[in-house]
Amino acid sequence: MTVATTPPPAEWARHSGVWIGFPSHDELWRLDLEPAREEVVAFARAVHAQGKGEKVILVAADIGAANAARRIAPFADVVVEDFGDIWLRDTGPIMRTHTHGCDFDFNGWGWKYDLPGDDTIGDRLAKSQGIKTDYCNWVLEGGAIDGAGTGIVITTKQCLLNRNRNPDMHRSDIEARLKEDLGFTRIVWLGDGLLHDHTDGHVDNLARFVAPGRVAVPEATENDPNWLVYQHAKHDLEEAGLDVVLLPSPGRVLRDEEIVPASYMNFYIGNAAVVVPLYGAANDDAAVAAIQALFPNRTAVGLRADSILTGGGSFHCISQQIPARGVKGG
Repeated sequence: MTVATTPPPAEWARHSGVWIGFPSHDELWRLDLEPAREEVVAFARAVHAQGKGEKVILVAADIGAANAARRIAPFADVVVEDFGDIWLRDTGPIMRTHTHGCDFDFNGWGWKYDLPGDDTIGDRLAKSQGIKTDYCNWVLEGGAIDGAGTGIVITTKQCLLNRNRNPDMHRSDIEARLKEDLGFTRIVWLGDGLLHDHTDGHVDNLARFVAPGRVAVPEATENDPNWLVYQHAKHDLEEAGLDVVLLPSPGRVLRDEEIVPASYMNFYIGNAAVVVPLYGAANDDAAVAAIQALFPNRTAVGLRADSILTGGGSFHCISQQIPARGVKGG
């Protein structure tokens, strides 16, 4: 393993491509399989932007799923790599440059969903693209951190300090490994993530860098189950000297009478588009407009993500970008 001297590039830095997980397993998705596939392909199409965006690599778990992907997404490259489920933000490699990434341990978000293939998909995806990975022997999911390419990174205590991830590591150990393995120079700790988020509070559902030194967080709506989480995040970010911009929240979103961790923060920043998950909430249009204002040189595209959300995440969770050649953080 080599010690990182620069952090991963910001997500808004140019990409050469993006891996996107393609729903593959009937037993996991059941009646939501075909609707989820349609939502994933709509997301991929927006990112590809008729060739003006970036290369899309759909990752299917078997030949049957790959054939389905090729049929409904002829614009995309399709690779077959065995995996448990589509959450490549967490299981894929965290890229430092176009040719170099980090492959971390993965334990099913604290042993909640231990599915065959998820613990090795990161290294296999990298090798399929000729990318070298350093093995980093501790548990870290990509959705647990968000950086601006400058050395600063935000995360949550609920996730990264959770004893179901790295029980033998203390906060100081984790900070040291973030600096050593990924080149971060400053870690800003937030508290809890969203209610009922099975990832134990991933930051990419709560707070996202939208420019160097500037972080977006949701602003609570009436009867919002996460209102206190949002207030605490805003306070902690401002205490850290960061500029905070407030974005609309979808508020209380129910599926089968249960509150689900729906968030507009799970947007993906592509070369040509910023793709925002929508849930049929009152603030859907306002969220797209607010994100468009933050990225005037890209097109903000709002797409429904209801079926993907039944699996626990959204567009950012199912994707992992590959930096363009010559792009690096620092």
